[in-house]
Amino acid sequence: MVRDATLADDLVQECLERALSRLHLWRPGTNLRAWLFTILRNLHINGVRRRQPVVDIDAEAQAAIGAAPGSQFVRMELRDLRRALALLPNEQREVVLLIGLEGISYNEAADILAISIGTVKSRLSRGRRALRLLMEGHSPSDDADA
Repeated sequence: MVRDATLADDLVQECLERALSRLHLWRPGTNLRAWLFTILRNLHINGVRRRQPVVDIDAEAQAAIGAAPGSQFVRMELRDLRRALALLPNEQREVVLLIGLEGISYNEAADILAISIGTVKSRLSRGRRALRLLMEGHSPSDDADA
């Protein structure tokens, strides 16, 4: 979500503090992971709304990538992927990142985002299609049949 390990650690810590202070709101028998992801997502959105700067990959990580063979190609691919993700509508980006990056199930994504599983599937499908087109150098509107 935030592209920076330090910011991610801070976000997780704030999420856990918030969860502990509101533990009475969690209903036993429900999905604890989905509840925590919801808190994490809301904290992230609130931070974005406050226009906190989001730091890109730190210099250390870039140096590590730069030392690897073929690293320029990898850096370019990562840059292109970041740009393509940024161009997706927020609803599609959230689903693509939750399922594709975080590896959570469709059910968990539906719980976290408070939407139906069908909506998760359609947003994921549209998001993946748009990413593919963007990575190929096309606009998602260029190819409505893709």
